Amino acid sequence: METFDLPRRLAAEALGTGILVATVVGSGIMAETLTKDVALSLLCNTLPTGAILVVLITVLGPISGAHFNPAVTLVFTGRRELPVNEAALYAIAQIAGGIAGTIAAHLMFGLPLLDPSTKVRTGGAQWFAEAVAAFGLVATILGGIRFQRAAVPWLVGLYITAAYWFTASTSFANPAVAIARSLTNTFAGIRPADLPGFILAELCGAIAGMLLMNWLLGQTKARGPIPVAETRS
Repeated sequence: METFDLPRRLAAEALGTGILVATVVGSGIMAETLTKDVALSLLCNTLPTGAILVVLITVLGPISGAHFNPAVTLVFTGRRELPVNEAALYAIAQIAGGIAGTIAAHLMFGLPLLDPSTKVRTGGAQWFAEAVAAFGLVATILGGIRFQRAAVPWLVGLYITAAYWFTASTSFANPAVAIARSLTNTFAGIRPADLPGFILAELCGAIAGMLLMNWLLGQTKARGPIPVAETRS
């Protein structure tokens, strides 16, 4: 597999996170423009987000690993697959790229470059939902890498598409995206004051997902389930 230097990897992380946020914010603005039906707006926000994740992970994954998410970067650092100093730079690139994505979406729709959100997203249920969202995302990534590496872009895109609907928080699952979304007072926004609870929940969920998957995917000496064919002999 081709290896890319750190500047190129950081550029890929910033670019990927930026396009992801531009998609989330832009599709939310478009949805609000076209319909007042909240459920339909959420669907219009969900489908482009899942689709762009497939594209971004497929195209940029070979360059940087396509984390686009400080929580995911934390997991790979915890697994000793990414040095701490590089992980810190990844997170900075992701946050900067995410903010640039919000600005790009606002420019496309003629809105102020940055417009802090007033949308309240807080409380125990929301925080637990974010922990669940991040937990599932990490489990999907690690399981996919282990068993179906080529399918990871699709697995992540489909997981986020589903998690938009089964989590009370609509599955941010990403501190960099949450920060970027706090700067848009549109459908996808989150009040800046609500960021700490979301980010802490996302990091805790990601770590829990890593710990479980490290154990679940660990090598054991057990023979495992007996194939059906053998039970008939």
